[in-house]
Amino acid sequence: MAKSEWPELMGKSAEEAREQIRAEFPEITVHAVPEGSMVTMDFNEQRVRLFVKNGKVVRDPRRG
Repeated sequence: MAKSEWPELMGKSAEEAREQIRAEFPEITVHAVPEGSMVTMDFNEQRVRLFVKNGKVVRDPRRG
């Protein structure tokens, strides 16, 4: 099964997290989203949202 979560990226910069995920899975679209933003609830296996505050990842990035 393909990796679906990246808890090791907590606290990293959004750009560093994006680069690591894209290095592992180039087909995935990675979006940086400010913490607390409203997002759609649809599940998309090819998307990872990075919830960021002050430029740092504040939630475990995961597919969906």
